[in-house]
Amino acid sequence: MVKEDIRALLMEGTVIPAHPLALTEDKQLDEHSQRALTNYYMDAGAGGIAVGVHTTQFEIRDPAFNLYEKVLRLAVEEVNKKNLDRPFIKIAGICGETEQASGEAKLAKELGYDLGLLSFAGLNHLTEEELLDHAKKIAGIIPIFGFYLQPAVGGRLLSFDFWQEFAEIPNVYAIKMAPFDRYKTLDVVRAVCHSSRCNEIALYTGNDDNIVLDLLTTYEVKVGDRIVEKPIVGGLLGHWAVWTQKAVELLADIKKARKSGEDITRFLPLAQQVTDTNAAFFDAANGFKGCIAGINEVLARQGLLKGNWCLLEKEKLSPGQSEELDRVYKDYPNLHDDDFVKENLSIWLNQD
Repeated sequence: MVKEDIRALLMEGTVIPAHPLALTEDKQLDEHSQRALTNYYMDAGAGGIAVGVHTTQFEIRDPAFNLYEKVLRLAVEEVNKKNLDRPFIKIAGICGETEQASGEAKLAKELGYDLGLLSFAGLNHLTEEELLDHAKKIAGIIPIFGFYLQPAVGGRLLSFDFWQEFAEIPNVYAIKMAPFDRYKTLDVVRAVCHSSRCNEIALYTGNDDNIVLDLLTTYEVKVGDRIVEKPIVGGLLGHWAVWTQKAVELLADIKKARKSGEDITRFLPLAQQVTDTNAAFFDAANGFKGCIAGINEVLARQGLLKGNWCLLEKEKLSPGQSEELDRVYKDYPNLHDDDFVKENLSIWLNQD
């Protein structure tokens, strides 16, 4: 069961960055920068963080690195130390076979995480029925944030029927839709609307290629003889791991516009600008090979990280990606939060 203030914020919709991993050049955890990042997200106004997810690098679980518990613990320590006067959603990435996922869920709950973002990456050998059984077992340990991950970065395609049954699991509170595919996103929305728990599940965009348009959209789904309206209320995004303060402003502006009923077409040019920046961050031109390094590079340019290093050597900027980052920085100065970071960087880096 999720605490009521957390559940209310989740349903209202908020900005949830996927927390990166701070490393030194020799691939060791940079604890100082890791803590600074968490404080950056809190001070930027994010409503939560997701730790131990794809952006944090799945390899933190490998025995060679053994960083999963460490990074989860560091984030919780910083959140507790901050003692915010508002709810802040702590989400732990959970993946692997049922035994591994159960262990991660138990650890996350013990550390004080509110939900587990349940990834099906690496479980392509399981049938959808087996995946549902797996999800039910994890939901018996910790409240679940569902996750539809695009195949290009390790996800798998899942049916409408799967998502409808998934939505019926009592301890599921939200679903992150990140198939980077309008058809598959619609499958999830329709499935939730057809479930008996439609009003208990919040929909979040993870479609980093379609962020603004997703946030502007309220779906109208025919269910029997009635129309069910279901909005995408917020985002849990790797893209929002950078320029976070501007993302918070963006979501607030969109919420205000939707609530007032004003013409939202003014957001359409901005939508394409955000997607263009994401193409550079995520290295869309090269099949997303540089997506994690791209996020880290932006944070390094701001001084929040010491470099764009990743645990695996293959995770690095692609040829031409740095130049693309130069371009979007120049083309869209309205989207970055460099001034905010400059004002606060010394505080984040010098906290006890």
